[in-house]
Amino acid sequence: MVGAARERLRLTQKRMRENNARFGAWFNRVMPKGLFARSLIIIITPMVILQSVLAFVFMERHYNTVTRRLSAAVSQDITALVDLSAVFPAPADQETIKRIAQNTMGLTLDFLPDERLPPPGPKPFFSVLDSAFTGELGKRLRRPFWTDTVGNSNLIEVRVQLDGGVLRVFARRSQAYLSNSHIFLVWMVGTSLVLLTVAILFLRNQIKPIEALADAAIAFGKGRDVAGFRPRGAREVRGAALAFLEMKRRIERQIEQRTTMLAGVSHDMRTILTRFKLELALIGDTPDTEALRKDVDELQSMLEAYLAFARDDTGETPVLADVGKLIDDARFNAERRGAKVGASFTGDPMVMIRLDAFRRCLANLVGNAGRHGARIEIAGTRDERWLTVTVDDDGPGIPAERREDVFRPFVRLDDARNQDAGGSGLGLTIARDAARSHGGDVVLGESPLGGLRATVRIPV
Repeated sequence: MVGAARERLRLTQKRMRENNARFGAWFNRVMPKGLFARSLIIIITPMVILQSVLAFVFMERHYNTVTRRLSAAVSQDITALVDLSAVFPAPADQETIKRIAQNTMGLTLDFLPDERLPPPGPKPFFSVLDSAFTGELGKRLRRPFWTDTVGNSNLIEVRVQLDGGVLRVFARRSQAYLSNSHIFLVWMVGTSLVLLTVAILFLRNQIKPIEALADAAIAFGKGRDVAGFRPRGAREVRGAALAFLEMKRRIERQIEQRTTMLAGVSHDMRTILTRFKLELALIGDTPDTEALRKDVDELQSMLEAYLAFARDDTGETPVLADVGKLIDDARFNAERRGAKVGASFTGDPMVMIRLDAFRRCLANLVGNAGRHGARIEIAGTRDERWLTVTVDDDGPGIPAERREDVFRPFVRLDDARNQDAGGSGLGLTIARDAARSHGGDVVLGESPLGGLRATVRIPV
C-alpha cells in the first residue's frame, strides 16, 4: 500500500516537472529576446497590474455604490406611483399620475387594463444594475412585478401587477445605473501610455551603451577598427566597457609583440636558408646536392607554414575585397597544379575581409582538396548576413568522427589522407584560425562529389 502511494506520488511529481518544462519552453518562445523589450515588460507589467487592481477595487466599488443608490431612488419613485395608482384608480386620476411621473420623475407610465405579468425572462449572468435594481424593488413593492434591464439598452422596463391590470413603467437606464466602463478604459489607457512613454525614453538611453558595447565587441572580433567607441551609460555598463577596452589593449599589445618576434625569427631563419641555397649552388649539381636541395625546399615550405600559423594575421586591417575574384584566383592556381576545378559565386562579391588571411584560408582548403582529389568544385554565396564558400573534392574523405581532429595543429590522418603527400599538418588549422578571426568558422562534411566538403562561413 505504501509502495503504491509512493509510486503515484513519484508519477505525479514527474508529470508536474514535465508540465513545468513545457510551460517554460513555451514561455521562452513567446517572450521577446531583446533587452529593450524585456525591460519594458518588467517595468510596465507590474504597474499595469497594480493599477488594474486598484481601479477595480476602489473605482468599481465606488460606482457600484452609486448604482445601488440610483436604483434605490428610482425604485422609490416607482413604488410611490404604484401606491398612487392603487389609491386613485379612476382614468382621470391615472392621466394626472402619468403627467406627474413624466414631468417630475422622468418616468413614462402606461396602464394596461386586464393584463397579466409576462413570464420571467432570462437574467443576465453578471449585472450590477439587475441585481441592485431588482433587489431595491423587492424591498419596497408589496406586489408582484416583472423587470427587463437588458431588452432595450437605453431603457429599463418595469411591470407591476395591480388589481385591475398592469402598470408599466419605462425609466432611462442612466437614472438607475452609472456606467464606468469608458472611464475605466480611459484611465487604464491614459496611465499606460504615460508609463510606456516614460519607460521608452528612459530605457532607450540605457540600452544604447549596451548595444554600442556589443557592436564594438563584434567589430573587434572581426578585426575591424573600434576607435570611435567610448564608455557610456550606467556605472556597470561603463565598467564592462572599460574592461573591454583594457582587454582590447592587452590583445593588441600581445599581437604587436608576437609580430615583432616573428619578423625577427623569419628574417634570421630565411637568412640561414638563403646561405644553404647559395652554398649548394656553389658546390654544383651532384646526386647528394639534389637531395639536399629538396630538404632545404621542404624545410623552407614548412617554415613558411609554421610562421603563418604563429602569425595568424590578426593584426591585418580588413579591406573591401572581391571574393569572386579570390575564388577565380584559387581556381586558376589549382588548375596550374593539374586539378580539374569548377568555380562559381552568387550575390554581392564585395565583402569586408582580411585579404591575406582569407586568401590563405581559401588556398589551404583548395590545396588540401587538390592533394587528395582529382576534381574540385568551389562555390561562394553571399546574403544579407553571411558569406559562405564551399570546397568539394572527390577524394577519399574523412570519417565523421575524425573531422574535428584534423583541425588540431600537426595532426595528419594516415588512413584518410596519405601522409606521403607532404605538408606540415597545419593547412586546415590555419584555415580555421583565419575564418574565426573574421568571426566565422570552417566545418567539414560529406561532399556531393563523394569526398570531403569544407565550408567557410563568416559574417558580413
